[in-house]
Amino acid sequence: MSSDVETLLRAPTAYALARKAIAAMELHKVWPTPVNFEIWIHYVGNKDGPLAAEIDQLLGAGEAFTDTVGEQLAAKYLPKAKLNGEILDAGDALAQELDSVSRAIESARETSEAYGQQLATASASLETEDATAIKAMVETLTTATQRVQSENKTLETQLADTTAEVTRLREHLELVRRDAMTDGLTHLANRKAFDEALERACADAEAEGEALTLAVLDIDHFKSFNDTWGHQTGDQVIRYVASVIGRAGRSPRLAARYGGEEFALIFPGEAAETAMAVLEDIREEVSSRVLKRRSTNEDLGAITISSGLAERKAGEAASSLVERADAALYASKRGGRNRTTAAETAAAQAA
Repeated sequence: MSSDVETLLRAPTAYALARKAIAAMELHKVWPTPVNFEIWIHYVGNKDGPLAAEIDQLLGAGEAFTDTVGEQLAAKYLPKAKLNGEILDAGDALAQELDSVSRAIESARETSEAYGQQLATASASLETEDATAIKAMVETLTTATQRVQSENKTLETQLADTTAEVTRLREHLELVRRDAMTDGLTHLANRKAFDEALERACADAEAEGEALTLAVLDIDHFKSFNDTWGHQTGDQVIRYVASVIGRAGRSPRLAARYGGEEFALIFPGEAAETAMAVLEDIREEVSSRVLKRRSTNEDLGAITISSGLAERKAGEAASSLVERADAALYASKRGGRNRTTAAETAAAQAA
């Protein structure tokens, strides 16, 4: 799929293809962000491909093409986005290999040292014997021992150097991985980091029998805000909201940009009541400040957010927890926005 579209983009038909993609995005009210533009270029360039089929199914069901949907499709179908995920997966595998090498090196060093000590002990004990043959064997063994010990010293130096290099590589890999797991706009954890953290948190909660609460948060009327003020100002608002959420999401909690103007907070070991209080503090802080447009100093007005939260049930999978938190968020939206709703409340309202 990608190679055919890449060929079209390097031919005289490229401009017509680009205009066609823009027209399709405008028709379906999709913002022409770089990610969305690349998705829709592939959509109009290969209408028989799996990406086009999934978009057609989504549009046919009347669903909105949100930033979150775009990011998910990019990760699934676009070559660069898929490669980024594959690099991260390869990094995980390499990190495990480096750990294994470090353990093997340390084990070899300890074994070598113990071997030298055993030979030295054997040599000392044999020196007490008077037999000529044994004494000759002792001298031979002593010489061999000294040679092995010398070689061991050289080996230990080499192993120490190798261990230091492995440690340096591991630290560098961790820095690269941290960058790849961080959202560039907000500096919060990105979607991949969130997915992995939630899976771990669910497994830990199940193993330890502890509470776990998930919250999803969304900026109210953000599309209308972007229509009025533009994407750069929209990014300013996203960064501001992210800064408030990030302060509340310090470890062991995790704050993430879930996609577009939507965020998530993981509360390991904390029940819904605690998370509710934190979310209300976030909501009140966000709405209390009147933002100004940086370029013109115009008042942007107050920004509000809606939130939904769900406390994990015993045996519940991460995907189910996300669904219940999302349902609670939509209940907040239906209830008038600028509020926080628990999953139990949302379920009762839907019943």
